Amino acid sequence: MREREIAIQTADGTMDTFICHPEEDGPFPVVVMYMDAPGIREELRDMARRIGTVGYFVLLPNLYYRRGREGEYGFDLNRIRSDEGEYKKMHNIMNSLSNADIVADTRPLLDAVRGEDQAAAGPLGCVGYCMSGRFVMSAAAAYPGDFAAIASYYGVGIVTDAGDSPHLKAGEITGEVYLAFASQDVHVPQSVVDALPEILTGAGTDHRIEIYPDTDHGFAFPQRPAYNKAAAERHWERLFALFERRLRSD
Repeated sequence: MREREIAIQTADGTMDTFICHPEEDGPFPVVVMYMDAPGIREELRDMARRIGTVGYFVLLPNLYYRRGREGEYGFDLNRIRSDEGEYKKMHNIMNSLSNADIVADTRPLLDAVRGEDQAAAGPLGCVGYCMSGRFVMSAAAAYPGDFAAIASYYGVGIVTDAGDSPHLKAGEITGEVYLAFASQDVHVPQSVVDALPEILTGAGTDHRIEIYPDTDHGFAFPQRPAYNKAAAERHWERLFALFERRLRSD
């Protein structure tokens, strides 16, 4: 596995971005991995590496770069669980990001990866967890010519009352969407899960929605109390099948 960090210039600063891909037989289809609320950490880099090992060029951008580099603005999972102040701090930073911010950040990310020798020139995939469910949907709608495979796991904010709610632009997504939710999730209202099939069908979005039984929010993350090994492995199976189907069609 080859890995390194690059600095991507955006309108708001320098976005530090972790990159990994296999050593041989490139170039590889590109996958953008959008982080969850605790931010960049080794757990996420390991997940990016797992995607890379099956033949992808993976980018993991620090979406909190406006506040500082990864080492300056990541959140320790143990502190979040035990320190209410740290938990609120994380949520304040998470809520400071808008869909428009991430759409804007994605453009230079796409431009940068197109200049990478080991990045294939074809369609891209993306995957988001937790807070980034809304971000992958927004990015896919903003750049339909780029993203062919879009996945979200226990994504929040996909359907809201706000004017920039991602579901309002679902009809602009031309790629295939996979949305997975936990069977018990205090962060994703059941009303949202119930409404999404009709919303996406009405928008003409190619999609699949799946509820993972006996799971809680965060089931795919090995270092979370909610980790569920069987569900996490299913998550990888579904993700890799989506990418294989849509990013390696030739």
